[in-house]
Amino acid sequence: MKKTLLIGVAILVVALGGAAFWLFSSLDSIVKAAIEKYGSEIVQVTVSVGNVKLSPTDGKGAISGLRVGNPKGFRSPHAVTVGTIELAIDPASIASDVVTIRNIAIASPRISYEAGSGDKSNFDVIQRNIDHSLGKGSKGKSSQGKKMIVEHLSIRDIKVTYSPILLEGKGFEISLPDIELRDIGKAKGGVTSGELAKNVTDALMTRMTRAITNTLRNTADITKSVTDSVRGLFKK
Repeated sequence: MKKTLLIGVAILVVALGGAAFWLFSSLDSIVKAAIEKYGSEIVQVTVSVGNVKLSPTDGKGAISGLRVGNPKGFRSPHAVTVGTIELAIDPASIASDVVTIRNIAIASPRISYEAGSGDKSNFDVIQRNIDHSLGKGSKGKSSQGKKMIVEHLSIRDIKVTYSPILLEGKGFEISLPDIELRDIGKAKGGVTSGELAKNVTDALMTRMTRAITNTLRNTADITKSVTDSVRGLFKK
């Protein structure tokens, strides 16, 4: 579960990395269409974007209403939704091999982890889809692409909904602490969008694992306390 819960966030960061490079050369509508088309092809579920606003002159942009659908057979409508993603790029670095991103601010991501039959969650299915898509891509022509250095990345108001199979699509919500990362890729001369995603998921893993473990432990403690109290009543 530690790994699969993070796939959705990795998807949104990869999409963000792609949008960053489109920022200086494309229209808003083209960026929106590209994220929806290629994102959907990679994860094999519907990826949609509400709105894209990019400004090539000052290197600033925003993506709102990013939604990653759930595979067939799962009850919740989306695996991941994100309120807004704002980014600011150093315009002077656009023509270089390594683009400097001054800031990435991801606000209000909502991650839905839903258990399914056969011990397969929605993110297990999405992970399999991604592996299949990337496997096919590795057999074709490779593309080096540009790299980036991210001076500051923040993720705020993070919430994860965990839905065990017995709850039939319902679940309980867990809030995670905000995340602040700095100088991603600076020491190694830049990172790819995939490497950026790994940095983010590594940071999320510690927080998410701790939060879920504590929640489950507290729930078990409360259940035991109630059970012990009921037993005590019958012994009187």
